Amino acid sequence: MLNPLAEKLKNKNLILASQSTRRRVLLKEMGLTFITKVKDTNESFPQELNGREIAEFLSKKKSEAFLSELQKNEIIITADTIVWHLSKVLNKPKNKVEAIEMLQRLSGSMHTVYTGVTLRSIEKNYTFSSCTNVWFKNLSIQEILYYTNQFNPTDKAGAYGIQEWIGFIGVKKIEGCFFNVMGLPTSELYSALWEF
Repeated sequence: MLNPLAEKLKNKNLILASQSTRRRVLLKEMGLTFITKVKDTNESFPQELNGREIAEFLSKKKSEAFLSELQKNEIIITADTIVWHLSKVLNKPKNKVEAIEMLQRLSGSMHTVYTGVTLRSIEKNYTFSSCTNVWFKNLSIQEILYYTNQFNPTDKAGAYGIQEWIGFIGVKKIEGCFFNVMGLPTSELYSALWEF
């Protein structure tokens, strides 16, 4: 038996345009059938944009890359997650040294995770975003070094995965959707797909 959303979308072909393993897992756990397609997209954005605006701008930009090849009955899902701290965006670190610096900045403070999501078909498109506040305890340099050596912080905005060791030991509290921090606001996506 299909869940209600999967039943409603059974005549649609869902495409997740993301390289993120975490997004693929979350969409699968939502009980949806989909394929993945990836295009390299320039992830630059106008400097005057702030947190939420950046995430939405980039998810739209990723979506527009598929405009010319969308088929009837296809819905493409694109997403972009950013970490916003002290009015600055923390992207994926270029290397381990940058990852250590980012985690030192996030240590003992609150940051906001924004995920922008765009749904697109031949007929229409819809963009929304989700916001989660995350508080880290003071992280010791030993904890940061252990995490950056044992895990791969360079493929994650803000240099951490909340579902990994650093999340278990370092996150004091969150306000908002946990799965949004992983890269996909599942509850809001469910509602958006239902209405789409």
